[in-house]
Amino acid sequence: MSQFIIETKNLNKNFEGFKAVNELNLQVKKGRIYGFLGPNGAGKSTTIRMLLGLMKPTSGEIKIFQKNLSENKMEILRKIGSIVEAPSYYGNLTAYENLQVTAKLLDINYKTIDEVLEIVRLTEWKNKQVKKFSLGMKQRLGIAQALISKPELLILDEPTNGLDPAGIHEIRELIKSLPAISNITVIISSHILSEIELMADDIGIINKGKLLFQGTLEELHSRSKGEICIASRNLDETVRTLNDYGYRAIVKNNSIFIKPKEISADELLKQLILKGNKIFKFVEVEKSLEQIFMDVTEGGKAI
Repeated sequence: MSQFIIETKNLNKNFEGFKAVNELNLQVKKGRIYGFLGPNGAGKSTTIRMLLGLMKPTSGEIKIFQKNLSENKMEILRKIGSIVEAPSYYGNLTAYENLQVTAKLLDINYKTIDEVLEIVRLTEWKNKQVKKFSLGMKQRLGIAQALISKPELLILDEPTNGLDPAGIHEIRELIKSLPAISNITVIISSHILSEIELMADDIGIINKGKLLFQGTLEELHSRSKGEICIASRNLDETVRTLNDYGYRAIVKNNSIFIKPKEISADELLKQLILKGNKIFKFVEVEKSLEQIFMDVTEGGKAI
């Protein structure tokens, strides 16, 4: 049996004169938080709409719970909770009353309401009108609505959009807690790498409809080489030596920056010293995830 709760094969979505999703092969593991990352317009929301059956693919296959979505749509969707764009609610009703409406529509026992309110930490405000909630509280209520049917999979499209730092922190901590509390798999889309980094177990980076990376954060770091920063008392001579070795040396603020190659850093340092270069600084500078994300999305090449 496949370890993936979501698996797409060569998924495509074409609009007139525009390919929004291009040969996408997502693999989301059960019980983990999958961060679906990309700049605005990258194809994240289109993909999520296809996963939820709200949009039909042009071609390709979607499997969720090891079943084909097109052939088992209602059976699959009954086990999925989601927020796409903003959550819907009645402002004049309380949080509890809003969840009563959802429970009635889904034919769910009302006892579940208090359970999901506890999970999203809204029990204290369950009898307060939702129009008086902060944006972060409204977003948590939306997640409670998505959880009320006790889904196995939760799909959230940009859930921290428009929130202040306190609201972002609330939603982040809630999402991180869900796999352990509810035995649920979460896929969360965002264009904010720093948020995904703090939440996700695995990530996929998409841009212009193409999946450029998929794996853990550790794998992303290991595949994305940083720079080596060198300081030398005979700077020009060191630059010439590096050029002779095939490096493109960039000088900034009296330091030399080069991209690593197959030769190990310690071997390169040894060779520079043997050639008479007076090296007093030699540091491998690891790229931040923000830099890696910009490199991947701007370069458009899979890593």
